Amino acid sequence: MLIRICLIVAVVAGLAVSGLNFIKVKEKITTIQGERESERTQKEAAQTELASTKKDLSETRAELKTTKETLATTTEERDRAVAEAASQTRRADKLTDDLNKTRRERDDAQAELAAYKLTELNPQQILQIKNSFKGLQDEIAAVQAENKLLGKKIVQLNVELDRYRNPEKPVFLPASLKGKVLVADPKWNFVVLDIGGEQGVLEYGELLVNRNGRLVAKVVVRSVQKDRSIANVLPGWELGEVMEGDMVIPAHPAS
Repeated sequence: MLIRICLIVAVVAGLAVSGLNFIKVKEKITTIQGERESERTQKEAAQTELASTKKDLSETRAELKTTKETLATTTEERDRAVAEAASQTRRADKLTDDLNKTRRERDDAQAELAAYKLTELNPQQILQIKNSFKGLQDEIAAVQAENKLLGKKIVQLNVELDRYRNPEKPVFLPASLKGKVLVADPKWNFVVLDIGGEQGVLEYGELLVNRNGRLVAKVVVRSVQKDRSIANVLPGWELGEVMEGDMVIPAHPAS
């Protein structure tokens, strides 16, 4: 009897524990379901917000692209406007210069016309005077050229006269005279120089031949042409063989 009572008590106790466990499990299940429902709601809200964000991002990108295109177009239009403004400015400056030039030409023409009226000459007379003036200019140029030749002859004659009077007197050449050896003949001891009467070379003038700043020889001019001269190497002054390309300067430069 006691055993049966104990079994009944044990069964009742087990049922009570099972009931309590069921209640706890149910509560836990309910809690878990609530949490899952909350998580699902939050997930849906997050997904909705993400979709909205993606949509906003897509719209923002589209707006940014549109803005960039608009900016590029605006920049291009601005550059064209700046270039056009610069072109118009240059054109305006040119027109201003042309206008000022035209005004100066007009003023000069008016002045010439006034001067022409004061001469009381007709166009034929002015043309004759112009032709005569040109002829006089040509004659003056010819006389000046002839005087230049005569001056050179006089200088050369003075040199020859001085040599007759005083053979030891040196012939002075322009201090700035510089030349170069074009041809050198060691057998006959003569050289051809690239300087002549036009540069101030005179017969019997002496020149120092140097190479890289070192004295090579001394030569004396024997023949003078317009842009060339021939000279002989002076005995006792052959410090080295004269070569083409050697430089020459006056041995007795004029002060």
